[in-house]
Amino acid sequence: MTQQTSAGGVVIIGAGPAGLMAAEVLAQAGIRTGVHDAMPSAGRKFLMAGKGGLNITHAEAFEDFVARYGARRAQIEPLLQAFSPDALRRWLHGLGVETFVGSSGRVFPEEMKAAPLLRSWLHRLREQGVTFHLRRRWLGWDESGLLRFATPEGESRISADATVLALGGASWPQLGSDGAWAALLAARGIPLAPLRPANCGFDIGWSDHFRQRYAGAPLKSIAACFGNLRRNGECLISTHGIEGGLIYALSAALRDEIEVNGEALLHLDLQPDWPLQRVQREAAHPRGARSLASHLQSRLGLKGVKANLLREVLSAEQMHDPVLLAQTIKMFPLRLVAPRPLSEAISSAGGVEFAALDQSLMLQRIPGVFCAGEMLDWEAPTGGYLLTACFASGHAAGKGVVQWLQRSRL
Repeated sequence: MTQQTSAGGVVIIGAGPAGLMAAEVLAQAGIRTGVHDAMPSAGRKFLMAGKGGLNITHAEAFEDFVARYGARRAQIEPLLQAFSPDALRRWLHGLGVETFVGSSGRVFPEEMKAAPLLRSWLHRLREQGVTFHLRRRWLGWDESGLLRFATPEGESRISADATVLALGGASWPQLGSDGAWAALLAARGIPLAPLRPANCGFDIGWSDHFRQRYAGAPLKSIAACFGNLRRNGECLISTHGIEGGLIYALSAALRDEIEVNGEALLHLDLQPDWPLQRVQREAAHPRGARSLASHLQSRLGLKGVKANLLREVLSAEQMHDPVLLAQTIKMFPLRLVAPRPLSEAISSAGGVEFAALDQSLMLQRIPGVFCAGEMLDWEAPTGGYLLTACFASGHAAGKGVVQWLQRSRL
């Protein structure tokens, strides 16, 4: 059964950081606002992002911060100028959430978790008059322009003075971001960049022995090199290949290389603090009666997964060649053959092209409909950059709705 209602007010579709921030801007302007989401509760992916410690933003200089958005810097920078990382921290403090800067410059809530922040935020939004409508999956528009939703009671159709779409990307679909909106917007002629995995792992053809023994093992204190990019950190051996923060930092370039050439050659420095000459010297040191494994551990500090990684590319004879061994330790080749599926990625690239939007993030083909968050065509590495831009774009969309309503009522 289809129910029709003339709800009016502003309808926000998506209860993640972007949608909730747009709701707050609108509520503060005294505009009646309802947030609709397909999941049984708000902020599902936001809660997952904070499960291991919520990295909310980064404390580096603004010029360095905006550089993290790569090819989309020009589009994201104005949003961050209007709602900066510092403004985000002040906003958190206004919620009663204190923050601290970690040793890497990453900013975390003192409690480290997303749940307390989200509870305080939702409580404040409800006090400001924002209403929440959950288990409501957006189905697009009907022929008269009403918004269609699938609900447990059947289809519902409502009117809106303006709409904010904050539906997320297409990673972690079990948390609500399944990218189904792409077909709905494409049907209305909205230009979209294909949705692709971002901050993702990659497939590698490990030997059965290595995969069975070391899947799940961390690779710590290494550097990864691709082209002129070099990052220090750690990553994780997976059943399919390799993943983790160090890999995510290079994933956009690696993914693009695979799309063009069918594979990407990544190099790992297994001893990034040692120059090649020292590694060669230690590799060539006489080992007497000691085993090669003992020699690698005592002279080169390599054991476990690092030592056995070398055996993936060097034969038993080559392992005894100190020059080749040293070169491989400093430039270990990893042939990446495919990114992991989009559903496994931390985030997604692609989405609504900025050319389809005006400066207030309103769709030029559908006046009164605004877009925010990960469903826009941008990407960024982990480290607080993803969340900060989601908050900032929600803030911009909310401001845009306020201004549009003011103009339309003149």
